[in-house]
Amino acid sequence: MTPKLTVFGEVLWDVLPDARLAGGATMNVAAHLQRYGMDVAFISRVGHDELGDELLAFMAQHGLDTQWVQTGETHLTGIAKANVSDSNEVTYKILHPVAWDYIQFDAAAAQQVAHSDFFVYGTLAARDHTTRATLMRYLSHAQTRVFDVNLRPPHYTREQVLELLGFAGIVKMNEHEIREVMGWLTPFESEKQAMAFLIDHFKLDMLVLTCGADGAMLLTASGEFHQHPGFIVEVADTIGSGDAFLGAFLYQTATGHPLAESLEFACAAGAFVAGKAGALPAFGETDIQDFIHTQLPLRQHPLGQHPLGQHSVTH
Repeated sequence: MTPKLTVFGEVLWDVLPDARLAGGATMNVAAHLQRYGMDVAFISRVGHDELGDELLAFMAQHGLDTQWVQTGETHLTGIAKANVSDSNEVTYKILHPVAWDYIQFDAAAAQQVAHSDFFVYGTLAARDHTTRATLMRYLSHAQTRVFDVNLRPPHYTREQVLELLGFAGIVKMNEHEIREVMGWLTPFESEKQAMAFLIDHFKLDMLVLTCGADGAMLLTASGEFHQHPGFIVEVADTIGSGDAFLGAFLYQTATGHPLAESLEFACAAGAFVAGKAGALPAFGETDIQDFIHTQLPLRQHPLGQHPLGQHSVTH
């Protein structure tokens, strides 16, 4: 039986200097899962405006079922202005408040959550009272809860992030985020030690850490540990590379692949997307498998060095 996943959170337009791209971390994750043939429900909200209509059309075009995407009359569709002056660390100015800050609880959607194998949520959806309250109600119905930490200043507080960690079974964060979260809690000497602390403190099943140029690693509550050095890629931009990573990892994990294999596939998907412009370039599972077989993992490169102008990326 095809695994069922429900993804909850923001959908918006990323406004770049020369383009406008459909985005939002949670929408990107849902779209990637859809590409891998997963049974995906996406819960969000757009405004009753032209940008909202265009987002609904975009999602439908990419095969996402929009029945759980609400349309609001009082707030505009979300927009984020992306600063891509540093291709390796894109920053965003995210408009607030917008439609996805007002996602309403729906009993039928709660049943969808309850019947899903995985429920995926992020930090941005907790920035405002209405959507945060809705998220909390859905979390009480969820089976395996997947938290993409995805910190976007100033749209979070320490209290909100720690509360959301307390609900999670699987957590994905990057190396900057784990340092910030651990800074709120306790000193640490290594990333693996920090991962073990968070797993124990929040009673997590698994923590997945992306490490930029150093690939990614994961640790489970039982002590199973895997690390992948990442793949060398010529970076176009890193928009959506972390979302591609998470979508790929969940797809592999949900369909029963070993964790080490899932981590490698996720690193490849993140690097593949970083090598293309935008968050949702056209690709499928075969493209990622081909990428794995033809690209050079960092550990195999002479002296472990990156070629000039190239980076190993998993954000």
